[in-house]
Amino acid sequence: MMMLPGVILLFIFSIIPLIGSTIAFQNFMPGRGFFGSPWVGFAHFRMIFELQNTLRVIWNTVAISLMKMLVHFPVQIIFAIAINEVRNLKTKKIIQTSVYLPHFISWVILGEIISYMLAGDGILNHFLNLFGRESIFLLEMDNAFRYVLVFSDLWKGFGFGAIIYIATLSSINPMLYEACVIDGGNKWHQIRYITLPGLKPVITLVMLLSLGGIFNAGFDQVFNLYNPLVYHSGDILDTFMYRTGLLNMHYSFAAAMGLFRSLISFTLVAGTYILSYKIADYRII
Repeated sequence: MMMLPGVILLFIFSIIPLIGSTIAFQNFMPGRGFFGSPWVGFAHFRMIFELQNTLRVIWNTVAISLMKMLVHFPVQIIFAIAINEVRNLKTKKIIQTSVYLPHFISWVILGEIISYMLAGDGILNHFLNLFGRESIFLLEMDNAFRYVLVFSDLWKGFGFGAIIYIATLSSINPMLYEACVIDGGNKWHQIRYITLPGLKPVITLVMLLSLGGIFNAGFDQVFNLYNPLVYHSGDILDTFMYRTGLLNMHYSFAAAMGLFRSLISFTLVAGTYILSYKIADYRII
């Protein structure tokens, strides 16, 4: 009985909407509905691999996700180790609060802040002009847009992402550090032989589980920062499906792409869970 409300909500908002997946196999016409539109089989799925634009956005999605992972992991680990070494509790709390705060601000607001910072009269170009450099427009530069996404996402999320590592560090037996000091070890030795081995299982687990979300490059962030000038390098699956399905009204093709992405993501999540169980001994139950 306690589970019943949750099961009902799951059924209404997650199971019933699956009926909409049928339009991926149709030439969907809103006037005819899900069951009156003509069926076309896997025609839209074949188009995914035939159109150059879809292959490009798939590559963009994977590339941006991998870039974020490669930057986020070392920064989060380094920050967790650094904050763990701060002994003044008040200073530690101030630093943690400062880096956690951006995580709770929506990308609608942060997108506007970043746009103003990188605009022609923004703080970046104002700083460059002081040194006699010409203004640059990073949000309009196709070869720089991915880096804007990566580092703005890092600014927003690295502090909150480091929480799991900070929690793990607090569980390491302090007697190990004392023994290292007695044996003549310095801070580097403590980090190398105690801290990093203590973090290794969590690092492995988080990396493996993150691979399951490689097709999620951050719709909110990209949608609030991109423009037609950077579509070539910044357009991802979610934004492409949004424009194709809702703006251009190619509902069936967008649904096919969404279903294709979901199947790939499910396979990756299942595979990374198996790897996590074998390598890091992680299990849900």
